[in-house]
Amino acid sequence: MPTEAMLAGYRILDLSQYLAGPMITRLLAEMGPEIVKVELAPGGDPSRHLAYIVDGRSSIYIQSNRGKKSVCIDWNTDEGLSVIRDLVGEVDVVIENFANGVLQRRGLHYAALREIKPDLIMVSISAYGETSPWAERPGFDGVIQATSGLMHMTGDPDGPPSMVGFAIADNSTAVHGFAALGYALLHRERTGEGQHIDIAMADVMFHMQDQLSQYSASKGAFHPNRIGRHHPLYCPIGTYELADGYGFLLVLQRQWANLTEAMGRPDLTDDPRFADAEARVGHADELIPIIQDWFLTFESSAEAVEHCERHRVPFGMVMEPIEAIGHPHFESRKMVRRVEDPFVEGLMVPGTPFKFSAQPERVADPAPVLGQHNREVLSRMLGYSEERIAELERSRVVQHGDR
Repeated sequence: MPTEAMLAGYRILDLSQYLAGPMITRLLAEMGPEIVKVELAPGGDPSRHLAYIVDGRSSIYIQSNRGKKSVCIDWNTDEGLSVIRDLVGEVDVVIENFANGVLQRRGLHYAALREIKPDLIMVSISAYGETSPWAERPGFDGVIQATSGLMHMTGDPDGPPSMVGFAIADNSTAVHGFAALGYALLHRERTGEGQHIDIAMADVMFHMQDQLSQYSASKGAFHPNRIGRHHPLYCPIGTYELADGYGFLLVLQRQWANLTEAMGRPDLTDDPRFADAEARVGHADELIPIIQDWFLTFESSAEAVEHCERHRVPFGMVMEPIEAIGHPHFESRKMVRRVEDPFVEGLMVPGTPFKFSAQPERVADPAPVLGQHNREVLSRMLGYSEERIAELERSRVVQHGDR
């Protein structure tokens, strides 16, 4: 008999929109809870309108909202707020990513919601957290890349800073929220106590910085800056040109002898210019060209990767995201997932990175049409009568769309 999904029986109210919040519940959907996504009338989650759009459906929305039930509510009405509060009383977790103050003005902040559900766990995602002088500032992924220091470290040393080419702040914050929620649920199982988790996107990105300790340890001699193609503190770490693209080499002291053996250059192993990490950094302008010339002796990147692998040298070709399609590694890990959607045929999305031995991989249901589950959720979960639901629809407190 298949193992029951780990979060089967739990209910989650998803008040989030765009990316960081919905991606938390996207990860949770793989684990079997019932997720009710409240979308604000009339347009719903703004990510429904993000490119790439096919037949009125956003691929981003589909990717981030599979396995959820959509209820579309006008929360600018007392009736709409009442419905949301009723939903809170029936769930274990609330996830939201509104700007600070938005939920407080509507009486939907944690202090108010715990009065409804004392053991509630609430995850709040914001740009700068709830206790910061910047707490009221709006912020999205690229802005957070800038203010967290990430953008300063990305690009060529003599060029302008550059953003990472995907929503790294949103994605990383989602994973942090997913992880924190697991421990909050464990704590509640042990103590019966709910809690509020305050996660700032800027904190998540700054937490990745290792340059702060390097700056501090060097008493300011090392000033963090964009590293470009080659790392300033470790040589040879960097990007090298290949016959048909680029590859990335990461060699520390333990791998140095492996690299010189792979190169057929045992004379370099104990060469005083390159014998240890400090010497290699000091003579990087001599060493890097030697390695670059060697890489260009291979007829293809595949040949270079295979040769390095035989000698246990950490090296990988720089791949485009679309090269994952049909690739043995990504396919074997089920990281390229073909999903069903009632409007977009043959859509591919990333698979889940978590492989649990106690739970087989689950494929979540298609992403919902706006307000698709209004009647089901209000009737089954809240016990509203047909007459009350019909009145909510007539007064446009509850709405729906066709995509």
